[in-house]
Amino acid sequence: MADNEITVLAVGDIDVHRDDPDSIFAHVTNVIKSADIAFCQLEANYSERRTALPQARIPSVAHPRNAPSIKKAGFNVVSFASNHALDCGYETFLDTIEVMKGTGINLIGVGRNIEEARRPQIINCKETKIAFLAYCSILPMGYWADASRPGCAPMRAWTVYEQIEHDQPGTPARIHTFANEYDKAGMIEDIKKVRSQADIVMISAHWGIHFKEAEIAMYQKEYAYAALEAGADIILGHHAHILKAIEIYKGKPIVYSLGNFALDLSLPSEVLESPRWRELMALNPSWTIDPRYKLPFPADSRMTLACKIIISDKKIRRVSFLPALINEDSQPRFLGKRDKEFNDVVAYMEKVSKAQSIDTKYTVEGDEIVILP
Repeated sequence: MADNEITVLAVGDIDVHRDDPDSIFAHVTNVIKSADIAFCQLEANYSERRTALPQARIPSVAHPRNAPSIKKAGFNVVSFASNHALDCGYETFLDTIEVMKGTGINLIGVGRNIEEARRPQIINCKETKIAFLAYCSILPMGYWADASRPGCAPMRAWTVYEQIEHDQPGTPARIHTFANEYDKAGMIEDIKKVRSQADIVMISAHWGIHFKEAEIAMYQKEYAYAALEAGADIILGHHAHILKAIEIYKGKPIVYSLGNFALDLSLPSEVLESPRWRELMALNPSWTIDPRYKLPFPADSRMTLACKIIISDKKIRRVSFLPALINEDSQPRFLGKRDKEFNDVVAYMEKVSKAQSIDTKYTVEGDEIVILP
């Protein structure tokens, strides 16, 4: 390994909420800590103030004592730009920012106003400056920041429904999504500005279609391509709760969904039996409630990965991923090539990529899957 070689590991959604917070990372801490920089997406609020807003569908809030476990596991860059960030209002949101910063974590994608939310974090590691920016597309009303309002850096999109047979009422429609031009221009401005200050620019995007196997929305490609053309080096996507394809665009990777990683989510039976939850379950054919699993999500949400990015001489030299599996207690565990589930994750990535006409080659090298040699 070269003296200036840097390893970045990136994983998806994290929400620690248990009596022994460190235990959720019991099987992965050694690997996460081996990286120079480790990134994750925060799905939880950490505050003792817990009054949910009416638009919060599944409020996510836990006691602040859970937060230090994320830093102790090895994560040092965290995006909080998500559809749960404002679940319990501004005070809880701001509490969470202070709690996370208090652990020593570099937080991105949120702030007391839009200027703070769009501010990058630049990590100087082995004489290489690596910048992180974070944005969110999944935004309940009022969750995005503006000039005088706390919230997330927005990456909003418009949805248009085109009836396929215009003369046949009630027939299915095509769904078209388009980037919000104002938000896209803001993202491009942010990237170009930080490009002059950093050697590598990484974009975190909380976006996409949750639970729906393989499907990637049009607006995701529009934003991703614009970001990479503006000077970003890699897109790290999350929110979908399942893995999605990794695309190479002009030599740069777009990880459309890193999937879940370590989610504590316990829902009462009245939620799991509600019509709204049943409609959600209809999005994924693998979704049945398995009482053995703490997380009531579809079977394919238990497959996950860590994206491994090798940087040397101020450039990304290699991108791979480490397959992982989430157990009954929501604990992730990295897999080796000899594990049957290792091949299951690789086969799943190949399937969802093919379904979206993405021809990325997933090459097994040891216990890693190389996507950009």
